[in-house]
Amino acid sequence: MKLIRASWPVKPTIHALTTTRMDGVSQPPYDGLNFAYHVGDDPLLVEQNRQILQQAMGLKKPVQWLEQVHGTAVVKASDDDCPLAADACWSDEPGMACAVMTADCLPVLFTDRAGTRVAAAHAGWRGLANGVLENTLAVFANPADVMVWLGPAIGPLAFEVGDDVFLAFCEDNPLASAAFIQAPTNPGKWLADIYRLARIRLAAAGVTEVYGGDFCTFTDSEYFYSYRRDNQTGRMASLIWIDGE
Repeated sequence: MKLIRASWPVKPTIHALTTTRMDGVSQPPYDGLNFAYHVGDDPLLVEQNRQILQQAMGLKKPVQWLEQVHGTAVVKASDDDCPLAADACWSDEPGMACAVMTADCLPVLFTDRAGTRVAAAHAGWRGLANGVLENTLAVFANPADVMVWLGPAIGPLAFEVGDDVFLAFCEDNPLASAAFIQAPTNPGKWLADIYRLARIRLAAAGVTEVYGGDFCTFTDSEYFYSYRRDNQTGRMASLIWIDGE
């Protein structure tokens, strides 16, 4: 299984990664390692993909999957194998993997330096602008003690947005304007750097260590699903967990 593993100086007991679309059993246009039921894929194949991941990672407890709604709710992961309606989850329980699904949106993984608590957040532009990262940080005692990894998302040269997105970020925080440039071929549009927007908000919240942000899901069709590129497509998963006992 081809994975993107987080490169960051965390405790060795912390595991953090993003899957790619490679391998898996889903058929076109979802080929191959799709984890989302809601995109129109065969549910039996999605369940097979989830089991492949569970076994490959050696996880004895069910992964905490979410019913993502582009909101800001944060829930505690549990092992009842039931999806929760939220866009972020956290855990302090060894072996309990927090997961978010993306196909252009930004997956954000969190841990404290001691490796005693982890969290995962799904940050589309709406959730990012409305505070999903800040809400996730609130489950940690001290944001300055938190390290963050930004998983694969749409890159800054591919994420074209309108004035609504620009204003959602910049009306309340003028510093956010640094993450936007005028679209060179489409007057009235902007190119948004979702990685930089996340870094700006995390810094404002007190986080000093942010890693990742090196990929573009839109331009790399071999490795990544992209909703903006393909419309009907699958979803990768980004997971973080503490070593099980």
